[in-house]
Amino acid sequence: MEPPTSYEAEKHPVVGQEQDRGEAGKDKEKENSDIPRRTGQSQVYTATRDTLFSKKTTDAEAHVLSLDFICGMSPALPVFTLQDQDELVLLYAAAHVGIIYNHTSKSRHMLKGHSHSISSMCVSEDRRWIATADRGPNGMVIIWDSYSGIPVNTLFDCHPDAGVIAIVFSSDTKHLATLGTEEFQRVCIWDWTNESEQPLWFTELNPKYGFQDYIMFRLKNSSQLLSSSESHVLFYSSASGSLQYTDLKFKKFNKETSGAAEFTLDRSEKFGVANMSLSRSVFHWEEPKILIASGGGVVEWLVKEDTANRINLQQQQITVLAVTDSCIVTCNTESHICFYNGKFTLLAWYTELNLDAIVSISFSKEWIRRQQEYRLDSKPLITRNFTVTTVSHRVVHVNAESLITRIVLDEDYEPIHALTCHPSQSAVVTGNHGGILEMWDYSSKVRSGRKVFNTEKQIQCVTFDPKGLYLAVGFASGAVHILNARTLESEQEEALHYTKDSIQLITFSSDSKYLATADAGKAVSVFHLITKEGSLPQWMHLGRIHSHYKPIKDLLFGVHLDSTQPRLLSLGMDCQLVEYDLENSSMDRLVILSSERIEQSGVPMCMTWYPPLTAEQFLLIITDQYKMRLFNSTTKMCRKTLQGPTYGSPIKKIVVLPKSEKADTNSYYLAFITMEKLGLQILPLDGNPYKSNALICHSAGVSAFACSYDGRFIFTAGGADCTVLSWEINLNVLEAAAALGGKDMVPFYNLLEGGRDGKFYRQLKTTPGATSVC
Repeated sequence: MEPPTSYEAEKHPVVGQEQDRGEAGKDKEKENSDIPRRTGQSQVYTATRDTLFSKKTTDAEAHVLSLDFICGMSPALPVFTLQDQDELVLLYAAAHVGIIYNHTSKSRHMLKGHSHSISSMCVSEDRRWIATADRGPNGMVIIWDSYSGIPVNTLFDCHPDAGVIAIVFSSDTKHLATLGTEEFQRVCIWDWTNESEQPLWFTELNPKYGFQDYIMFRLKNSSQLLSSSESHVLFYSSASGSLQYTDLKFKKFNKETSGAAEFTLDRSEKFGVANMSLSRSVFHWEEPKILIASGGGVVEWLVKEDTANRINLQQQQITVLAVTDSCIVTCNTESHICFYNGKFTLLAWYTELNLDAIVSISFSKEWIRRQQEYRLDSKPLITRNFTVTTVSHRVVHVNAESLITRIVLDEDYEPIHALTCHPSQSAVVTGNHGGILEMWDYSSKVRSGRKVFNTEKQIQCVTFDPKGLYLAVGFASGAVHILNARTLESEQEEALHYTKDSIQLITFSSDSKYLATADAGKAVSVFHLITKEGSLPQWMHLGRIHSHYKPIKDLLFGVHLDSTQPRLLSLGMDCQLVEYDLENSSMDRLVILSSERIEQSGVPMCMTWYPPLTAEQFLLIITDQYKMRLFNSTTKMCRKTLQGPTYGSPIKKIVVLPKSEKADTNSYYLAFITMEKLGLQILPLDGNPYKSNALICHSAGVSAFACSYDGRFIFTAGGADCTVLSWEINLNVLEAAAALGGKDMVPFYNLLEGGRDGKFYRQLKTTPGATSVC
């Protein structure tokens, strides 16, 4: 890959540079003219700032599951402003995906390539290049072209078995610094514009300096860096030919400066979020100084003299420290933003944003000059629009000249474990641990409803009834709220609250007259809808019964073969399949019809009704031993056991996809989730490994999933990563992949060591009594 300066410096000068480059600029221009120019072969070279959102690209035609949309964002990472002129374009991360968001056109481009959650990202000074990094086994760093969305370089295993916690470009964009998460952390500097797999310089840090989680280059000097932890700030230099670092011990304080007796970073005080705001140490743009936020002041450390002065600036705690246009910028817990010159004289301030604590700030590339009337000198102040992120995960754009603010992103960052789709409309509902319920129209990708529960927190599960009239919500407190599915208003005056154990599972019967829950107390509760003429429908509690002695894994309604009456079954880790007698149950008396032990060695994980592919009705049960077993729905006898998909961890949940009107196939399909993957399986089950496909959907673990009513989309919730992903399904690609595996016995021959031509198969073929089998 060509260095960015070889073809971008002329058209995209670094922010803050003068347009008149003088003699040095002419020399550079002559140098660049000697570089051979491409003639259209490279999409990166020909891309402009308008390229990304002008092209129509989709992965749906090439993949079984393609990412369509993401709800949520990673609050631990900053939001960057990429463009702020004709259009406002931002960069942020959600789970393992980087997102370039065009707020003007409300469109998104997803940077997909990481298998772990993105732990750090940065942008170049000219906003042309983006670097994203993750942490974990086989972690990597990807450098992207922001104009085309194309990855231009990847650093594999740059910090093996640990990954990267912080990353930054040098001001000339030629170098990239990475900070690892190893026990003995490493700092590496890379020349990312070539194909070298080794860093230019690296050094290993002493753990006594704490876990370093922030790093930055000195402006216009890529030989100097700094990094910081909660307790130490380290200064690095590669001027001697190797990367060396020293701890800023602040040996000599200026005693004339008040408050200089002690130094503390005060990172996680009053504003309530530890480690969310990392930009608290910066280089001075001209003088050899490092500035470090400490409480409401700044410690100024002189690199050459190893002395420090503390300057008290404000009463509130400084949460962000930055440098732009020869100004020092501070943000604090009261959302005040102040601009100072190099001598800490206040130049401008914003105190009426009415936000909470600011944890990151990003200035636009474009800037204007304006004259400050109150300044004594005649030097104008360069003003840029900026975007701030608050501790409550609200992203606000501020016009620096007009002071007009607008909210561009407003996400609730709480773990999501509840997810369901409407049975007949393009609506998906999510519930998080903050007690917030949201409804999204996934066809238009807009939020269509929101409800905040003030008395309840930690939504654990949610489901629509088959008619789409009711929405039942289960909470960790044991309460169950039944809402109007359209308005999200409560149907009952009081919640159904018959246990203090967390509601883990919730489901309606096919006729919408029964509601069943399973809680953490290993008990099942059932409610019956009573309708009387002249009065509102009421849910009657049929009873709660401890039907299992180990956690309940699944809860399923069905219909009796000889009638239209609903039937209810529960499956537990105690290997018991329990059926309840709903017809003979009465108020506060839930009756068990049967209890069967269905496993001897494996542990059941989930179950569903097998589609009508045979005359016999089956119940499909998945075990932790990667087995898929078919049980007769009446006798509960196992009729067939098959090898299930093996994607690193056992299947957690399954659901048969609804028939899609647009599908070109007549087969049934099974969707499933494992610990971190989402997959599809072609039915009927036969053990063919080529009939399934899976990919990583949430590297930190998937907590729930749901299918759209038309079988075109699957939605997954990431639990701790606080995101919901929408996946578009292409069944034709799944069928084509299965066909490539071969017909008849060919896919199974390939499961043997060496295949059909291998030694094991030949021995099996010559074994007496085995010929007929083969």
